[in-house]
Amino acid sequence: MSDQTDSDDSIRELEVWCAGEEWCPVTTTATLIGKKWHPVIIHRLLEHGPSGFNDLKTAVDGISSKVLSDSLDDLAENDLVEREVVSEKPFRVQYSLTPHGQSLEPVIDAMRDWGMQHLTAPADADP
Repeated sequence: MSDQTDSDDSIRELEVWCAGEEWCPVTTTATLIGKKWHPVIIHRLLEHGPSGFNDLKTAVDGISSKVLSDSLDDLAENDLVEREVVSEKPFRVQYSLTPHGQSLEPVIDAMRDWGMQHLTAPADADP
């Protein structure tokens, strides 16, 4: 992947691996946020701001510690999430969105809005 610097913000461009195809931008975006928990983690960081691991685990209801850790590593590798060691004793890490990750806000908001508009409660749910 190549990096491009634009004024003070570092913008990471995505490697084009399906050049010339109309669907390439959609596929590239889906590759980054298409894993089950990635959009939820990004949404929670957008909603709550920088968070510790345990706070994120609570906010992303149903995710295991291993999957959360692997997902955060993947998001960090793709420059969407930043991991910062806040203290050594006790050891504490905080996760936040990079500017690249924050730029996904309209995409995540559109996903949320579409879901709110089109999803219904299961038939066996209490009214």
